[in-house]
Amino acid sequence: MATPSPTTLPPHDVKDMSLASEGRKRIEWADRDMPVLRAIRERFAKEQPLKGYRMAACLHITTETANLLRALKAGGAEIVACASNPLSTQDDNAASLVKDYGISIYAIKGEDRDTYYRHMNAALDIKPNVTMDDGCDLVSLLHGDRKDLAGNIVASMEETTTGVIRLKAMETQKVLKFPAVAVNDAMCKHFFDNRYGTGQSTLDGVIRATDHLIAGKRVVIAGYGYCGKGASARARGMGAHVIVTEIDPIKAIEAVMDGFQVMTMEQAAKIGDIFITVTGNIHVIRQEHFDAMKDGAVVCNSGHFDVELDLDSLRKNAAGIRKEVRQFVDEFTLKNGRKIMLLGEGRLVNLACAHGHPASVMDMSFAVQALATEWAIKQKGNLVPKVYNVPAEIDAWVAKLKLQSMGVGIDTLTAEQVKYLASHDMGT
Repeated sequence: MATPSPTTLPPHDVKDMSLASEGRKRIEWADRDMPVLRAIRERFAKEQPLKGYRMAACLHITTETANLLRALKAGGAEIVACASNPLSTQDDNAASLVKDYGISIYAIKGEDRDTYYRHMNAALDIKPNVTMDDGCDLVSLLHGDRKDLAGNIVASMEETTTGVIRLKAMETQKVLKFPAVAVNDAMCKHFFDNRYGTGQSTLDGVIRATDHLIAGKRVVIAGYGYCGKGASARARGMGAHVIVTEIDPIKAIEAVMDGFQVMTMEQAAKIGDIFITVTGNIHVIRQEHFDAMKDGAVVCNSGHFDVELDLDSLRKNAAGIRKEVRQFVDEFTLKNGRKIMLLGEGRLVNLACAHGHPASVMDMSFAVQALATEWAIKQKGNLVPKVYNVPAEIDAWVAKLKLQSMGVGIDTLTAEQVKYLASHDMGT
């Protein structure tokens, strides 16, 4: 269902409004592959569960996010969105959201740090009741420079692993000022989005940036969580020799039993061709690793923040020699004469150098996001400042509807099976 263009434009700061027509095509194309979120949008339009609420969303401004924002607006919310990463914005989609859908957007691909924070502050200027975060930057601002607004917040939704880690640290330290929902931890989010979405889009970003053939390359994946599992599987599927580095012995042995070579980063640095970090931790690849890499090694990050690579050390060790050799590819010549290729300035390679996750997998993630928002609003007054999991029934509903949209049917328990599972006296 097409959305009529608004007669007046809402407040915004985007790169170029003339890009809107192309953005709308891409938004509508993604919508075709997001049937679960579309069903939610249609119900929201009828029931208006978000009416009267002001929402500030700090998310990657992509085609998929555009359809989430459309659903939230259809539900009655007044919503303003800004970018959650300086390089993740798709400028044509940002323009279309403003022009065609009447949603305030503050996001420009490549924006500097000052603009990034100015945009976040613009989103908070509406004095939101509900926030959405992808990395916890908006929540951090609400606990710092904008803490005067924290008392207005009913709940905040968190989309990514890094953000959930930050929120749980705030809860542990007893500084969290309002309830937060760990959307990332829902099965329909991390199990699929992180594994299949990050896996495919990360390799897509590497290939778009470099034009390298993956087959035959030694690809080093730092971290074997769900994102690392996905990236490892996709790289192997393209013919790479995959090496995994880990700090967790359980994940390391899982990688070994999945058929991957596991070693330390110190060992991997000497033989890897392409390095991908997906850990959520700081300085996973450091100066000693850069120094050991082969000439022409490609380094990138698919974790939320650019801290996984020790970029300060790389810059200092580059003897001041740095040049852009391709779009989003910087070549650093080290003091030892070797060259390191850094992709996407060390930011999310799948969004800095490509288009992010496919719409089909984001359909589940954003369906959970929308329904978690509705649930949190219905629970207003019953939630305390802590991190909550998404209710299991939301996960189950999203999975069931996704299967239906794919034409897949599953069995149901018979009455006999239900009785058996509830009994304790039926044995051999």
